[in-house]
Amino acid sequence: MNIQNKIFSKMVEYYAGDPKRIQHFAKVYTFAKMIGERECLSDETLETLLIAAIVHDIGIKTSEEKYNSSNGKYQEIEGEKIVREFLSEFDLDKSISERVAFLVGHHHTYNLKEGIDYQILIEADFLVNAYEDNLSKAAIEKVMEKIFSTKSGTDLLKTMFGI
Repeated sequence: MNIQNKIFSKMVEYYAGDPKRIQHFAKVYTFAKMIGERECLSDETLETLLIAAIVHDIGIKTSEEKYNSSNGKYQEIEGEKIVREFLSEFDLDKSISERVAFLVGHHHTYNLKEGIDYQILIEADFLVNAYEDNLSKAAIEKVMEKIFSTKSGTDLLKTMFGI
């Protein structure tokens, strides 16, 4: 079993009994993979992105327990700490695990321009959140203008939501 499948399986166990969360990260992973491959990422950058897509919301459980909220800022605070321990059992290069921790700790901070993996993670997460949160077309268009920058992510957003 490859490393992504091992991490994916462990995340399913982490969210056992919570199919909504499992479905969410599975969809974010799929969109991140699609966009990352279309944008021709290097193997290492794609690997980092895909691992981050799997674990990006790992901080939600603790945020809900600690703050009674799944607010993105709390997810970032808690998730960055939790993901380091979560990934420690896997044979990952330290640069990849640290980058994943950074991405998890900033995936709700939309004003950074910290690499293509960061950009694609935000776009993939938004593609899923826009649908799950039933956002209006106007709201989606506004986010597209402010946040989206990859051609692949933008094209996918326009196609999905008929923009």
